[in-house]
This record gives sequence, C-alpha cells and structure tokens, in this order.
Amino acid sequence: MTSASAVLRLQPVSRAEHLAFVDSRSPSPSHMQVPSWGDVKPDWRAESLGWFDGEGRMVGAGLVLLRALPRVKRYLAYLPEGPVIDWHDPALERWLDPLLAYLKGRGAFAVKMGPPVVVRRWSAEAVKDAIADPAARRLRDAEATSEEPRALELGERLHRMGWRQAEAGGEDGFAAGQPRYVFQVPFAGRSLGDIQRGLNQQWRRNVKKAEKAGVKVVRGGYEDLPDFYTLYAETAERDRFIPRPLPYFQRMWTALTTEHPDRMRLYLAHHEGEVLAAATMLTVGGHVWYSYGASTSRRREVQPNNAVQWRMMCDAHELGAAVYDFRGITDTLEESNHLLGLLRFKVGAGGEAVEYLGEWDFPLNKLLHKAFDVYMARR
Repeated sequence: MTSASAVLRLQPVSRAEHLAFVDSRSPSPSHMQVPSWGDVKPDWRAESLGWFDGEGRMVGAGLVLLRALPRVKRYLAYLPEGPVIDWHDPALERWLDPLLAYLKGRGAFAVKMGPPVVVRRWSAEAVKDAIADPAARRLRDAEATSEEPRALELGERLHRMGWRQAEAGGEDGFAAGQPRYVFQVPFAGRSLGDIQRGLNQQWRRNVKKAEKAGVKVVRGGYEDLPDFYTLYAETAERDRFIPRPLPYFQRMWTALTTEHPDRMRLYLAHHEGEVLAAATMLTVGGHVWYSYGASTSRRREVQPNNAVQWRMMCDAHELGAAVYDFRGITDTLEESNHLLGLLRFKVGAGGEAVEYLGEWDFPLNKLLHKAFDVYMARR
C-alpha cells in the first residue's frame, strides 16, 4: 500500500472517503468494515478512520466501534475483521501505534481487532477425511492443504508488540467476536458448471429433488423480513442459540441497502404456498457471504435449504463474486458436537475450510481491562 519507511498519519474520515477506499480494495474487505455496518450496531458508536502517507494519500481504513463500560465513560474499541491495512508491512508499528494512540485519546481502555489474514486452508476432501478420522478431534489436528507462513510470523510480531490473542466469544454485547474458522467456495475463474461439479453427490441430488418437488426460491424485500424471522426463531429454538430480535434485521436491511442496493439480499424458498427456508446474503465487491439462515422442520424432504443456497451461489456468480463465504464453522470434529451437521452441510458445497489469524486485544488500561475480563466471566 505504501513504502515501508514512511510515517503514517491517522485521522477520522468521512463515510464517503471510507467507502471509496473499501471499494478500491482487492481482495474485498469484510462487510463489517464498511461504514453502514456501524448503523447496524446502535449500542456501539461508530467512527471511520483513515491512514494517510506523507503525500496525503489515503492508504488504509478502519471502522471502529466504541462501546462504553457500565457506569464508566471508558470504551472497548472494536474493529471487526479489520482494519483494512497492509498487514505484512515489516514496519507494522506505523499502522498500529497511531491507532492505539488515537483510541486511547478517545477514552478506550482496550482495543480489539481481527486481522483479515488467512493462516491455513483445508480442502473439502481434507475436512471430510478429518471428520472420519477418530484421532482428529479438532480441525487443527488435521494436516492443512496449505499454510501461510507470513500469517504465523504476523502473529509472533503482534505478540512482541504487546497484543494478545483473544479468546473466542459471541458477538452480543461485550463478547465481541467473529469466527476464526469459516468455509469458503472459490469462484474466481470458474464457470457455474465448474462450481456445480464441485458440489458433492448429495448436494446435487438435493438441488434436483427441490426443483422436481416444485420448490421456488424468490428474492424478498424488507416486507418479507417477518416471514424470515418466523423461521429464524424456530431455527434458534431447534439449534439452541439465542435469536436476535426482528428489529435487528430490519435495521440491518435499511442500513446496508441504503449504502448499496445489493449489499444485503433476502431469499425465500416457497413450496405449496408456504415459506420453508430463507437466508440473507451480503456482498462487498467480489466477496459474497451467506449471513443468516432459517428453516422449518416441516417438509424437509423437499430440500429447501439446498435450493436457497444454490440460488444464492448462482446469483453470487452472476454478480462476479470471487468467493462465496459460508461464514463460521465449528473446528470441533467430535460426533457429539451438535454443529457437526452444519459443517457437513457446508463442506458438501465444495471449496475449503479457512482459518484466520483470529482476534487480538491490546489493553490500554490494564486495571480496567482486568476488571472487564472479570465482568465478562461473570455474565
């Protein structure tokens, strides 16, 4: 992005400047690093930040979310899946030191960030073999198809700079956290036929079964979010997770589609007058994410979930996607894990499991940071 020796200046930037920078990046940054994502999170205060070189050119950007500690005007500063900087710059301090200094001045007691840097990849076949291997209890126990040595070096550099790897957590409230392991299907340079041939036999069979049964997948709008939500609430009860409220998705739709009409899409699978499955899809440049899925337990035999996913994959390909991202997967491969079925479903689409560097914390006020850890442990 810029020469290794130049001093960088960090300052707040407008949403337009931030968005223009994100739009110019390849590969595309996370949907959590676009300005509109701050509008999705009303309990956090959002700021767009920019890094500038000596010639005044913007060379990096970050969306930072600030959340106040209870009863104290001090903040947790969070850059989910960001910032968008040159992570492999040998002089990484010139990016992160100004960030820490700025956020300390804003009253932050700690900074959490998620470098969008890939560490390892496992092919779908390698994941399938790992699930079948009784000795592999976790994905990281299985031999990776490829490794990124520079990512491991980056982790060591962050440790030396005083950053510490964060424990995995949920995204609600203060337990800010994004998945370290995801499943992605590469689309770049592949025809739709290539992608279809990459589906396993069960997936191809289920897509055909849905079509033969008369399942129709349609794009929905804001007015269809309650239908999605009914299925989502049922899914939450069945899969044992706490659902977000309907206004969260309505706010998400308004914020993201105002920024770009294709930033968020909703798909619904209809069969004989009933909505059986639904999912949301997010897009930033060439990166497309399957974001939230929902389905009923009724009439599963007509395979509405495969139908929705295949329609989204087809539309993502038409949009020119370089990657279709199924988002988080469990790295626990034991049969007792209730998330293993979801992993098998995603692996069936072909592609690869991807491990990111994970999230990292920097305590700016060690006393408050320790108190925060105690507070989180008690929640």
